[in-house]
Amino acid sequence: MQYRGFGQTGFNISALGFGGLRLPIVDKQSRKVDENEVAKMLHYAVEHGVNYIDTAYDYHDGYSETVIGKVLKQMNYRSRVKIATKQPCWLIREPGDPDKYLNEQLKKLQTEQIDFYLLHGLYSERWELVKRFQVLEWAEKAIRQGKIGHLGFSFHDSYEVFKEIVDGYDQWDFCQIQYNYMNENVQAGKRGLEYAAKNGLAVTIMEPLLGGALANPPKPISNIFAEYGINPVDLALRWLWDKPEVTCVLSGMSSLEQVKQNIEIANRSSINNLTEIENEVIGRVREAYGQNNPVPCTRCRYCMPCPNMVDIPFILELYSEAIVYGKYDMSRS
Repeated sequence: MQYRGFGQTGFNISALGFGGLRLPIVDKQSRKVDENEVAKMLHYAVEHGVNYIDTAYDYHDGYSETVIGKVLKQMNYRSRVKIATKQPCWLIREPGDPDKYLNEQLKKLQTEQIDFYLLHGLYSERWELVKRFQVLEWAEKAIRQGKIGHLGFSFHDSYEVFKEIVDGYDQWDFCQIQYNYMNENVQAGKRGLEYAAKNGLAVTIMEPLLGGALANPPKPISNIFAEYGINPVDLALRWLWDKPEVTCVLSGMSSLEQVKQNIEIANRSSINNLTEIENEVIGRVREAYGQNNPVPCTRCRYCMPCPNMVDIPFILELYSEAIVYGKYDMSRS
């Protein structure tokens, strides 16, 4: 496993991070996380050098933190990994709420300190909420108390808002952005990645495979990869690790097979390692995706719940499938 310096914290973090958003489940129910399978996955990951585990308060309807904490405790892995989780800023209604949620997370994760703590899913309005409830001042106190190690934020908005947040607080240690070869100009994008790194922040990457879309491309795009004999997952991940500003790529793995595959790719990736042909493939694939995919939804469900009870990611998925795959009748039904 390769390691990269985590901003200015002094820590070296594995290039691949274990994401807790898409853990294996039972009966297709998000909260029924398959603990036995997660244990196998975490065992393999940690024993092969992964030392960064990312989760959040709401992942798997609140059960991601619980299962990860339980497995790490049972396997006596806590001292071998860094845990990252997130404050559910959208639930803050009064000054005491951040402490309430943090204490709940510490209990679920069965730890005395969360190594890397993020303010979850910041965008313009939520950034104003953070300032209104003095969440940054609260976080500084939690750090002094030893409940938090380092503070960061995850992000979903424009580059301009991203820059405002980075500049608006001088004690950020890291950030988490959505980034992949189809998202260079989406949200924080390439400019945000470079700006954060320039300002000394570690940058962790979410949605490296666009919610799985880049791993299972439609036939016109998979034909491009086949023409060159290139695996789409391999190239998508190596494209990210090719960037010196990328600290850690978070992969929401759902099976032991995916863990093994991602670790194998990580082990042979490095900075500035893509070939001219591989960059050519990226260019062709981008062009093809742009022509076929009308809505680049990652199904992260940050838009949920909808006040009108509409399952937005599902509707967008049906729409995209109708356009990309021609499944009009199935989507309508």
